[in-house]
Amino acid sequence: MTNTTGKIFKVTTFGSSHGKALGAIIDGCPANLELSKEDIQKELDKRRPGTSAVTTSRSEKDEVKILSGIFEGKTDGTPITGVVYNKNQHSKDYSSLKNTPRPSHGDFGWISKYGNYDYNGGGRESGRATIGHVIGGAIAKKLLETQNIKIISHVVQIGNIKAEDINLKNIEKYPVRCGDLNKAKEMEELILTKKEEGDSVGGIVETIALNVPAGLGEPVFSKLDGDLAKALMEINAVKGVEIGLGFDVANKTASEINDEYYIEDEIIKTKTNNSGGIVGGISNGQPIISKIAVKPTPSISKCQNTINLETKENTKIEIEGRHDPCICPRICSVAESSTAIILAEHMIRSGFIHPNKIIC
Repeated sequence: MTNTTGKIFKVTTFGSSHGKALGAIIDGCPANLELSKEDIQKELDKRRPGTSAVTTSRSEKDEVKILSGIFEGKTDGTPITGVVYNKNQHSKDYSSLKNTPRPSHGDFGWISKYGNYDYNGGGRESGRATIGHVIGGAIAKKLLETQNIKIISHVVQIGNIKAEDINLKNIEKYPVRCGDLNKAKEMEELILTKKEEGDSVGGIVETIALNVPAGLGEPVFSKLDGDLAKALMEINAVKGVEIGLGFDVANKTASEINDEYYIEDEIIKTKTNNSGGIVGGISNGQPIISKIAVKPTPSISKCQNTINLETKENTKIEIEGRHDPCICPRICSVAESSTAIILAEHMIRSGFIHPNKIIC
């Protein structure tokens, strides 16, 4: 089982939904980076459950404890270990699902591959395991801030409701994290309606990375967009990734979407950014823009068909427990983190950040 990502800036995550704890070990972070528990906690708070009616009711503070890697307020070049202890797991909610794989979950795949599978809350396959992503991403974001790189994710669609008049300054004003306040209200109402019906709804999340320099990525393998797409697809519930215009390029002509260059104040820019800041696998200095398609939470209380693996018979299940009626608002922090981890890796690889220490 692979639990590590990265070649230089390495993030290894551990833990399960209803286990004792979850967390991450980050190896390859340069020394001398100012880093505190608060830097990591503020990112974890963005994905924390139980913060609004549109998220799961599971109440967890997700308070991180730093076990290693920081000395006198700065990284020391050794592995950084962050851990979050589970406090509010209800494993009894899942005992009835031991032999009945939940529709559209990874249960059957895990059972088929490993045999011994922690079915409580989805175990390691649970979205709760992304706590490790966010710990790693928080450190990556702090590293990127030394180069003035900012990353922000926001919801652009829930169900068939699409944001139109987006102001990124407004994304914190509604729990759905949408910058179009009128559509945000509609999105919230839709999520709550589906929650009341015992159902869930999917959507689309956009991530924007600002001030990324030109020259990140490789032209053949380890393309920046290839690595980014892989990282985003590895987030639970993501079923599609787009960079820039994404699938819309299929019904356009080159003359319509080519990003033409121009020089302004001796800075090379493009008139448009249909490529999403990456061309030929290498960043071109424009904002890097990606979108992820997030499926509806498969854990719903409606009656569903499944099988009993022990008796080899068809059966039905009604999933109990506490689940998000829409994953999009909380997945924003994970998308930011996954993007940050990839950019931190490539910033070090390409020489923009020294691999040994932050030079002040």
